[in-house]
Amino acid sequence: MDNEMDYKDDENEDGEPSGDVDKYGSCVLGAGESAIHCLTIIGQIEGHQILRDGAKTTKYEHLMPIIAAVEESSDIRGLLVLLNTAGGDVEAGLAIAELIAGMTKPTASVVLGGGHSIGVPLAVAAKRSFIAPSAAMTLHPVRMNGVVIAAPQSFSYFEKTQERVVQFIVRNSHITRDKLMDYMLRTSELVNDVGSVVDAQEAVASGLIDQIGTLADALKYLHEQGA
Repeated sequence: MDNEMDYKDDENEDGEPSGDVDKYGSCVLGAGESAIHCLTIIGQIEGHQILRDGAKTTKYEHLMPIIAAVEESSDIRGLLVLLNTAGGDVEAGLAIAELIAGMTKPTASVVLGGGHSIGVPLAVAAKRSFIAPSAAMTLHPVRMNGVVIAAPQSFSYFEKTQERVVQFIVRNSHITRDKLMDYMLRTSELVNDVGSVVDAQEAVASGLIDQIGTLADALKYLHEQGA
């Protein structure tokens, strides 16, 4: 089909990973009916503003068309998302997360190192979420950079933006709203900040992440789902 992404040039004869790994952190694993697209989300999520030189970023305008192409392509059976992110632009992160959550193909995410801030919705967006035993996740209220006008309207905007994040996380994971808000609003855990750092065991026990697992576990899940 003309509207499908051509993955055949991204695979070598042995079906080994290839593609635009250096450019977009994206490649195809395997070949034929078991091909899985691997997508990395690392560093900071870059939104409408270009971040400073030297910052490791994930650009949402690169990921969004890749995710759409994976969903549409008959050559790809599933999506694997590898996360190690410090967070970043809230709306850009939610945009990527909504696309992943809206896919019909099998999807799996693996939190490696950290899935902080807006990385939490990105982690739970997949149909099955995994977290490495050594990884952690930071949950905190929505923050804004730049000049903020001290007016009731500004507070209302913060509340509405945070509610969008909260609803997405609760809708796409097994954590309760009360538990999530408790993590986000704790004042005794972080120095000079509000929120919580949750390790792998607690992330699973709270229902935020489905299970502790490795790359092999995520790939096994995808193959079991027909990917």
